[in-house]
Amino acid sequence: MPKQAKSKSTRKLKTYQTSLGFYDQAIAAPSMKAALQAWGASSNLFHQGVAKETDDPDIVAATMAKPGIVLRRPVGSHGPFTESAELPTDLADDGAKSTRKLKKRPAKTARKTSLEIDDQAARKAAAAFEKEERRREAERRKEEAARARERARRAKAVAAAEAALDKAGREHEAKTEEIEAERAALDERAEAEQARWDKQRTKLEQALRRARE
Repeated sequence: MPKQAKSKSTRKLKTYQTSLGFYDQAIAAPSMKAALQAWGASSNLFHQGVAKETDDPDIVAATMAKPGIVLRRPVGSHGPFTESAELPTDLADDGAKSTRKLKKRPAKTARKTSLEIDDQAARKAAAAFEKEERRREAERRKEEAARARERARRAKAVAAAEAALDKAGREHEAKTEEIEAERAALDERAEAEQARWDKQRTKLEQALRRARE
């Protein structure tokens, strides 16, 4: 009974496969939702027919060895799934290959039997998957914190630039007012000088006319 209770608490992992872009992708995850999240899919690839659960022994073995990690191989190939896969050698038909429907092959009893994982291995794989999930979540939090710091830095820089612009604008207005005041004073002095000169010239011209008579 205790062993049965422990088994119930274990998150059983399954192997899921899809094709995205230039790669076939596979992952050992506890659910389709977890697989979609790991793939970064924005839509339900399973409903669209481009993702499925697989019982291929080679694929299952590869994903169960690295649960929670997305493994890849060139799209349309039959080679092993690895963490770093090279691009397909023939990209001419990539558009058609990347959107092809994944056909389910009939399961074979003998193969299924060979793929059964005992409770200890299942618990180990599930723990590894959860560890990888925590690592990805920590990475997402780290990236979000970096983006938040970058937004704060930009906001601070914008605020400083706006403050400098406002200060320079106020200084410009003050200097403009000062110049306008000086200009008004000069205009007033010029008008006074013109009036003085007009008056003096009139007197001098009158004196000149009397001297000529």
